[in-house]
Amino acid sequence: MTNKQNLHVHTTYADGRDKPEEIIIEAISRGFTSIGFSEHTYMPFSTYPYQMTVEQMADYKNEISELKSRYKGKIDIFCGLEFESFSDVPTDGFDYLIGSVHYLDCEGRVLGFDRGLQETVDYINDNFGGDGLAFAKKYFETMARLPERRRFDIIGHFDLLVKNNEKGAFIDVSSKKYLDMGYEAIHALKGKIPFFEVNTGAISRGYTSAPYPQMEFLKEFKRAGFGVLITSDCHDKNYLDCFYDEARELIAEAGFASKWILTDKGFEEVAL
Repeated sequence: MTNKQNLHVHTTYADGRDKPEEIIIEAISRGFTSIGFSEHTYMPFSTYPYQMTVEQMADYKNEISELKSRYKGKIDIFCGLEFESFSDVPTDGFDYLIGSVHYLDCEGRVLGFDRGLQETVDYINDNFGGDGLAFAKKYFETMARLPERRRFDIIGHFDLLVKNNEKGAFIDVSSKKYLDMGYEAIHALKGKIPFFEVNTGAISRGYTSAPYPQMEFLKEFKRAGFGVLITSDCHDKNYLDCFYDEARELIAEAGFASKWILTDKGFEEVAL
């Protein structure tokens, strides 16, 4: 794969296994021409133990800057953030922002749903009366409002809500009601966030057998004129390019002839 890049990468600054330099060395060995780090932003109400604190953000930015200089000429390095929809931290000086939804406002309580299967089912039972479609409605409405929070470059794992739904545990992802919710969110985001990612992270962690988003949404993103990137939502350097070749084939099947990569001159379109 030419112009091999991953802009969705987590390190020990948050919930990743590896230090930034360890990932860079692995990326070079795997033929990456560039890599971008995208740590989770801090939310004071969250009980998630692996989010990056505001104080750590400065250290993170400084370390990535130093590594950019150290590996200049070997690999291009970018420093970004995966910005949670309910976060409120400063984002000046970062190369790019991924907008993601891991939390929902459940009647005034902001609660995370990105957990294990039983925890997700309990979440739906406790907050949506066991109605998976009501959960999906709230999720996609929250996704559609991302541009109100920041000016994002990339939509993160568009249909993350079905991470634990491989066997249809709580949502029929082929149903018209579900698909229409996703389509509505895509068109609400059109012209506001230019790119979305085909994200293979749930495959590497054993949750799904296919990347986000599902094919119907991939095709709708194409019809709506979005640009596409390939990422692995990497939390372990051994899965830095997990399912990349297959992801490229899925993108082509959806009608895309190109992908986008970040360069020192900004985002550029390149052939698949």
